[in-house]
Amino acid sequence: MDQVIADVLDAVRRGDRAALVVLLHPYLHWTEGGSTIRGRNKVFARLDGGPMPVAPASFELRDGQVYRWVAAERAP
Repeated sequence: MDQVIADVLDAVRRGDRAALVVLLHPYLHWTEGGSTIRGRNKVFARLDGGPMPVAPASFELRDGQVYRWVAAERAP
């Protein structure tokens, strides 16, 4: 697993919003189980109100931040 992805999952686990701002691109595309949301603020809302995300099957980085996160499924 890429270190940036491990850092994102760790920051989510700790509820560290400041770390996530650094790690997640403002125009992030976040896909879980075939459903995509766009934008870091919408992803924050999903993370605040949902289960812990699973590691992505694929991802894209831009300028050291996660720009695209694609998980095959959403955590139960």
